[in-house]
Amino acid sequence: MIEDSCEVAAAIRLYLPEMTALRHQIHSNPETGFEEKATSAIVAKLLEGWGYKVSKLAGTGIVATLKAGNGEKTLGLRADMDALPVTEQTGLSYASKNSGKMHACGHDGHTSSLLAAARYLARTKQFSGTLNLIFQPAEEGLGGARRMIEEGIFEKFPCEAIFGYHNVPGVPVGKFCFIPGAATAASDRARIVVKGKSGHGAQPETSVDPIVVGAAIVTSLQTIVSRNISPLKAAVVTVASFHAGEAYNIIPATAELKLTIRSYDETTRNFLEKRVKEIAEYQANVFGAKCEIDYFHLNPACQNDRTLTAFARSVAEKTFGKDAIEERSQPFTFSEDFSYMLQKKQGCYFFIGNGNTANLHSDHYDFNDELLLRASTYWVRLVETYLS
Repeated sequence: MIEDSCEVAAAIRLYLPEMTALRHQIHSNPETGFEEKATSAIVAKLLEGWGYKVSKLAGTGIVATLKAGNGEKTLGLRADMDALPVTEQTGLSYASKNSGKMHACGHDGHTSSLLAAARYLARTKQFSGTLNLIFQPAEEGLGGARRMIEEGIFEKFPCEAIFGYHNVPGVPVGKFCFIPGAATAASDRARIVVKGKSGHGAQPETSVDPIVVGAAIVTSLQTIVSRNISPLKAAVVTVASFHAGEAYNIIPATAELKLTIRSYDETTRNFLEKRVKEIAEYQANVFGAKCEIDYFHLNPACQNDRTLTAFARSVAEKTFGKDAIEERSQPFTFSEDFSYMLQKKQGCYFFIGNGNTANLHSDHYDFNDELLLRASTYWVRLVETYLS
């Protein structure tokens, strides 16, 4: 297997400079969610040229299908394409040309590595079955995966199993992480508006101070994880924004709090929502205020199928050796909308180390080009093994 992998890597290495240049081109021209028109056009043109049947879905999304042999198995591989509303500060020669937009999460690298694998697989076709390559728009909180599902991706392009990956800064370059069960956090948001009664700062007894109410809510929210969640489970409730008032001597009428909430199973997720709402409402009542709560469900946790995660890990070990694995049992705290696809199809979302680089979503982040060969070689071996 390792000899075969060396042959795959050697073949991909011949056109790796083109794929690296492509990655830099996409990086220079970032497009945010559902606006990936230029990126989508590049991806579609290349795949069509290599012999894939290309279809559009979810506006700017692409699904490319390639059949080989007479096998009946079907497989899906997914890469995301969108950028973030971040102003790049890397100073790279291929830095963003689009003001206020940046590939600060590495989706340019995810797309390019899957394209490199697609090119090799189209030429060799050393598999038997149907391969669906999914280039997804709008992963960054805009529901791209959910929209593809709503538009019938798995009815139109059946997949018995589906795989995806994300690069991770801080993990050694090229090391793989495979986490059975929950691999990323569920992510939710809450906006709490406390409605009190405005008054003079020197006569607080004539007002209902929403700042005091908001402070009580912030303090009480800290007890959810410490006193309501089992220490054997993990959860996060963070108040990231607290705004109220303008003047030194005027008690405002309202205060606004914004929260991010993370969890790893649906029972805990539902409980967190219940407690956040209860605490905000009860604390407001204690002080004679009212509150409005908007609660937003973003992404569920990525729940990896244990059998397919073990399979994906075995492919990495056979391809690169057991030293290529970075052992990790705990899930990552960021969220990922590939989770919606994993709710519909069994599969695995894994991770590849980006090395000692700036963190994801940082204005100094850049995808490590060393991963292009590593990731594309792995994709090829995964396809050839699963569709053997």
